[in-house]
Parts: sequence; structure tokens; C-alpha cells
Amino acid sequence: MDLEPRLLRYFLAVAEELHFGRAAARLYISQPALSNQIHKLEQSLGADLFVRTSRLVELTPAGRALLEEAPLALAALERAAEHTRLAGAGIAGSVRLGYTPAASFETLGTILAAVENDNPNMTVVANEVYSAESPGLVLAGDLDVGLALRPGPMRGVRSELLRVEPLALLLGERHRLADTDPIPLTSLESETLLLFPRELAPDYYDHIISACNEAGFEPRVTAFPNPPFHAMLARLPAGREVNLAPASFALHAAAAETGVVARRLVDPEIPAEWSMVWAQRAQSAAITRFLESARRCSEEHGWLVIAGELSPAPR
Repeated sequence: MDLEPRLLRYFLAVAEELHFGRAAARLYISQPALSNQIHKLEQSLGADLFVRTSRLVELTPAGRALLEEAPLALAALERAAEHTRLAGAGIAGSVRLGYTPAASFETLGTILAAVENDNPNMTVVANEVYSAESPGLVLAGDLDVGLALRPGPMRGVRSELLRVEPLALLLGERHRLADTDPIPLTSLESETLLLFPRELAPDYYDHIISACNEAGFEPRVTAFPNPPFHAMLARLPAGREVNLAPASFALHAAAAETGVVARRLVDPEIPAEWSMVWAQRAQSAAITRFLESARRCSEEHGWLVIAGELSPAPR
């Protein structure tokens, strides 16, 4: 069965007018031509759509059924055509985004808002993945774009720095350092760092350890296996451990978690570096538009200039 949209439009005109002459005039075709087209549609459907007499035209039960469905079918075709047109122009389509959990507050939300503003017809499906997983997932085609902390290099995967911000210290509000701000890195020599397992973000983990080594000490680390971050944060009020996290995450986490505060870390100030990763092969127009929006978001918010202060101020 081949239902042409044109035939459905002819049918709707006759069904609304219940008069072939008026419908033909409305469609700017001759009445015999319209009658032939309706007959063609009836043959295609295998059912009579109208009862025709010399005095009136009425819908048959089959005609009434088609009158309910035809507008829906035409609307669906129009949506499909519009979606295709927008996708071809790079302003529609879908993007599968993988983001590391530490992006789940400010960074992710700001990017998604920018993408939605630039591309109101685009759908972004965002899922948590760890930084070490992103390059492999985009290379395998399971993700379109990854948002990761210091992702490792991988052949066939492109990486672009999107945001640089300071690491901040999360600690219990009764911790001995809670009233110090900023906190020198060397003050952590006698503390236990509660970190994620190294395999989840090797470059980022090594970056933290290396900064401590350069400050003159080997940090004592407790790895929290398979962390949901809220479970890690729940351990901090006890005061036996501290956590290092990107400032944007630390500030929101401290505001959300009872008994936890965020403090600026200095001497040295350790940068947290966010990058986008995507496959080097040709990408869809939607992916290109997503990357452009993310770059514009980074520029507008000054994300490539590391901030000297935590803002808003830690409580």
C-alpha cells in the first residue's frame, strides 16, 4: 500500500467540504481530476471512502476512520521532514554524552543549558562514566562526546581542553583545618586523602599525587571503591579524612552535605582540567554543533582562566 501525502490532503479537502466541486476549487484542480485521485486512494485502501449521489456526498465508515487518522499521519510526516531538515543543518539530532560524576553539578548543567539554548531541537542523552572510560567509549561508538578530567590519550580520539579550575579541599566542619582558608597543600602532609580508585581517572589521580610530591611529602591515601560521591562525602564529617575535588563540584557538594565545608587549596594551587573527547572519524552535524556550543560556553564563562578565589565564598 502506497499512501501518498498528496492523496491524503485531497481526501481531507473533500471530507471537510463534502462537495467535490468546492473541494476541487479549494485545491486548484479540476473536479474530474479530484474524483480520479480519490478513486485511486480508495483502490489503494481497498475501501470506499465516500457515498456519492447527485445530491450529496457522505463519508462511509471507512472514510470516517481515515478522517481521524489522516491528520495525524500528515503531521507525523511533516515532523519527520522538519526533523530531517534540522538535522541536516546541524541544529537537531541527538548526542550521547558521557560525563564524569564530578561534573554533575555546575559544569555539566552549564554546558547542557548552553547546548539547549543554541540547539532547541537537539536531544542530549547524558550518562555517568569515569574519565578513564570516555576515550574508549567514544572510539567504540558507544558515546559521541565525553567530558572527563585529564583523559589519557588514545589513538583515534581527539581531546580539547574545556575548563581549568582549582582543586578545593572538602573536609568536615569540625576538622582542625576547617577554620583555615586558604589551606597550604603542605598542611595535608599528616592527613589522609580520601580519593577514588586510580583506575577510574589515572592521569587526574597521578596529577594530585605528583603535586603533593613536589610539595615535599608522600600523601597518605584511602581509595574509596566504586564511589557514589555522596557516599564518599558522608565520611568527611567524622574528620579522619579529607577529599580533593574540582572547586565547582566542591562548593556545591559542601552546600548539599551536612557537616562538610569547602576550602581553597594553595601553595601550590592545583588545577583541575576538564576536556571534551570525541572520535577522530567524521562526526555528525549534531556532534559538531554540540562541540561548538560547549566551546562558546567555555569562552563566555572564562573557563580557560583558572580562578583565584572560590566563588561563591565557602561557608
